[in-house]
Amino acid sequence: QVQVVESGGGLVQPGGSLRLTCTVSVSAFRFYPMGWFRQAPGNERELVARITAYATEYTDSVKGRFTIARDNAKNTLYLQLNSLRPDDTAIYYCNRVGPGGPWSWGQGTQVTVSS
Repeated sequence: QVQVVESGGGLVQPGGSLRLTCTVSVSAFRFYPMGWFRQAPGNERELVARITAYATEYTDSVKGRFTIARDNAKNTLYLQLNSLRPDDTAIYYCNRVGPGGPWSWGQGTQVTVSS
């Protein structure tokens, strides 16, 4: 069974930055399109960034502030969060996107943006 482990969240002031990390226990990680999702209280989980072998995509609300990256040699996915705003507060998850659907969800990592 594939295991996904997210880390790097925390409490940060508006305008601050965080770097989230996700490690995935799967062979051939490099072949999988991956994404970062978030879920705020009372809201559905939403995809905020995705990365394939060739491209990255972002939801409008995070464009220019968040950057997704991957290190295939380490089976690791990253999300750099800059210029954070209170409405970025959520639990952040990573998972596979596209064909095959998501693997089992990890516990996520909490990001709280507050002064």
